[in-house]
Order: sequence, then structure tokens, then C-alpha cells
Amino acid sequence: MHEDFLALRFPADAREVAPVRHQLREWLQGSGFGEDEASDLVLAVSEAVNNSVEHAYPAPARGTVEVRARLGRDGTVDIDVTDHGQWRVPPPALTMRGRGLLLMRESVDEVVIDRSARGTTVRLRRARSPVALDPQVEPGCKVHVYETSSGVVAVVRGNVPAEAGPSLRRTLVTAARGGTVPLTVDVTHLGEERSGVEHALRAVAEALEAAGNRLTVRDGLN
Repeated sequence: MHEDFLALRFPADAREVAPVRHQLREWLQGSGFGEDEASDLVLAVSEAVNNSVEHAYPAPARGTVEVRARLGRDGTVDIDVTDHGQWRVPPPALTMRGRGLLLMRESVDEVVIDRSARGTTVRLRRARSPVALDPQVEPGCKVHVYETSSGVVAVVRGNVPAEAGPSLRRTLVTAARGGTVPLTVDVTHLGEERSGVEHALRAVAEALEAAGNRLTVRDGLN
């Protein structure tokens, strides 16, 4: 029987990362996540683990890293990566590790970093996509992306219900290359259902701001 909870604890050593990735991937796929979804989550967790391994325990100190994953009844998975040392979040636009934090935001629906004197916890959340959608019931949305001299433009067409918001957010952050280029989002062609748009745009704006860029929204009202 597949467990809805996974708990791993291991030394803060780079050699431990590959086995953790393997165990997490097996657990995620056993929890009903597709190959692409599992890969995104494993990538995000790997970035968080690497941060802990590289920065939490300056030599010669030794410590441990914990990965705890829990599957909710609604198909959402929450994963905590915890160490008991200290590491600083660098400016995302200036370092490779900062770009890793943007990569986490691109790969999952929500990233929260909790730092304290007792250590750091990175909380990652992503909802499992439905196995299939009836196109007659939910036509979904389409996003057309093109580049300009001043950045990237993404044109969103169709319906974006609340449950489609996380997917739209990931698409837009990917279009902005993790937040490293300015992004303009055209929402003048949305359908009647648009409850998932606001949260997606807010999260994308935060990712862009963290990288020193900005989000521009074309809504036809200005």
C-alpha cells in the first residue's frame, strides 16, 4: 500500500542527493504524479537540498538535511526541505544559486522560505493535474508567447478557472525564463471564466521583481 507521507533524513553531503532524488521520484509517481510533474518536483527539491548541502554547514561543521513530503486528499503535495544550519538567500539576478530559487518557483505552485536561528525550511507545494479534462466541459486556455526587443510577451486566450491558475503561473514564469527577462501579459482575450488569473499574475510579478524585472499587464482598460 502506498504511503501518503515520505520522511527522509540524511547527512548534508553531495553524495546523498542522487539517492534522495530517486526515492522522491518513486514516491511521487506512486502518488499519481505524471513523469513531467514528478520531474518538476524533484528538480525543485534538489535545488533546496543543494542549498542546504552547500551553505547550511560551513566546514568543518557537519549536519543533516530532512525531506518530508505529504500528499493531501485533494492531490496537492507539500514538501519541506529542512536543515539546522544557516544559509543566506543571494540576489536571484546575480548568482547561480539565486537562479536556482527562481527555478523552484518555476517548477512548483508555491515556494516559502522560513529562516530562523534554528535552521532553514523550504516549503514547496504543487497540485496534481487531473488525469483528463473533458474539452466540452473545460476548454482551458492557450498561451501564445513571442519575443520583442524589450522582453517577452504572452497572450492568454480562453478560460482560466481557479484550478488552472497554478498551470498558467508556471507557463508565464517559464516564458520569462524564470524571471530573468521582462514579461508583458496580454489578457484582453480571456473568456468568461478568469478566477485563476489574478493569483497567477501576482505570483509571476513577485518572481520577476525578485530578479529585478517587472510584469506589465495589458487588460484593455488603459
